[in-house]
Amino acid sequence: MSLTYLTTDELSSIIKYDPRTIRERLKDSVLLEGVHYIRPFGGRKILYIWEKIEHDMAVMVKQPFAIPMANGGVCHG
Repeated sequence: MSLTYLTTDELSSIIKYDPRTIRERLKDSVLLEGVHYIRPFGGRKILYIWEKIEHDMAVMVKQPFAIPMANGGVCHG
């Protein structure tokens, strides 16, 4: 399987988020190192794995609406 690696700017143009938002709000909270992005050769540059991101975006859409409750349960509104 061939994976598509994207820079932050390339990813931002596809998902319509500002590159700064991706770096500051999504990276390490929604987009996880080793799952959604890698640092090739141990460097500072980050390459995002498009297929993993696309899959997880689709999974989130399919989940039913639920409100988290304090006791750990959910309310299906």
